[in-house]
Amino acid sequence: MNPGEIALNGSMLIAVPVALLAGIVTFLSPCVLPLVPGYLGYVSGSANTKTRVMTGAILFVLGFSAVFVSLGVLAGTAGLLVLVRNPWIQVVLGLMVVIFGFAMIGQLGFLQRNFKLKLSPKMGLAGAPFLGVVFALGWTPCIGPTLSAVLVLASDTADPLRGGILATVYSLGIGIPFILIAAGFDWAKTSVGFIKRHIRTFNLVGGAMLIVVGILLMTGLWLRFNNWLQVVTSGIQLPL
Repeated sequence: MNPGEIALNGSMLIAVPVALLAGIVTFLSPCVLPLVPGYLGYVSGSANTKTRVMTGAILFVLGFSAVFVSLGVLAGTAGLLVLVRNPWIQVVLGLMVVIFGFAMIGQLGFLQRNFKLKLSPKMGLAGAPFLGVVFALGWTPCIGPTLSAVLVLASDTADPLRGGILATVYSLGIGIPFILIAAGFDWAKTSVGFIKRHIRTFNLVGGAMLIVVGILLMTGLWLRFNNWLQVVTSGIQLPL
């Protein structure tokens, strides 16, 4: 099965858009979006040329993506080993996603703690990938719920490759807006201003999305819909 066929798999048809939206919601969260200018300053160093800022941003994105994709592969492997399609395990996983959803909208303070690592100012290009790793491992309040939900979906695939794909899509949801801002597109900067003014709304939408996905997992509707999509897409042939 080639990557295109894997992406078109019934379960992935739903999980991939959810993972992408989770990444975008993470980027728009209060613990990421307001810090973007600071991150760009760290990864570009003292010489803030456009090329240097872009290079630093890409290296930063690759750094946190490496962590997230590794976690996605591990989650997919864990799902394969423990057979997560068991109905009771589905209930537990769904409940976890619901909890993460409530955490994202600010209802569970104990899930919104994070630790901070001290960073040297103006780390520059050499430190950009490391800063990306630190960003991923910092497990900030807004990264925790969305990433955890994506890892639950990755484990639900019971496949390391599919788990890695979902984590990659999640990383792109965070990384692409970051790179667009680093590129200096005016429309991207304007969009950021709008989002900052409505950031609470984005949090509520993201949290509601996770709660809905969790309920679908708990009730078994997620698996039923996936099975239906698997049948519908089984006859689709992708061009090589």
